[in-house]
Amino acid sequence: MIIDATNTIMGRVAATAAKKALEGEKVDIINSEKAIISGKRSTVVARFRQQRNRGGPYHGPYLPRTPHMFLKRVIRGMLPYKKERGMSAWKRITCHLGVPEKLKNQKAETLKNAGVEKLQTAKYIDIKQLTKELGVKER
Repeated sequence: MIIDATNTIMGRVAATAAKKALEGEKVDIINSEKAIISGKRSTVVARFRQQRNRGGPYHGPYLPRTPHMFLKRVIRGMLPYKKERGMSAWKRITCHLGVPEKLKNQKAETLKNAGVEKLQTAKYIDIKQLTKELGVKER
């Protein structure tokens, strides 16, 4: 299954990917940096910054700063990743920045009830902007 995360709500994409992976499907998520998080920009950034700074350099939680790994970490929170079933499901999920060459010719699904139009507010931030605020290094 290939999911296009462009202008879709991050939590709904993550829940769908986790469910499909637990069922045994291989899940590829393309354009993962374009998924959105609802809420006021300053509030969302402050929440994730506080979560990242909670521990020390040798103590967790460890939050990745790159957009595709950030989304994969959110998906991990929806899986029983400490059990064998959850760990194997987590390994079946791959998040990509943009569209990789091997997936260009294949059809990607867009989730029907996960679009930006489902939000009740016009306030949201995409993962790329959030990770920039958290200090991702540009390539």
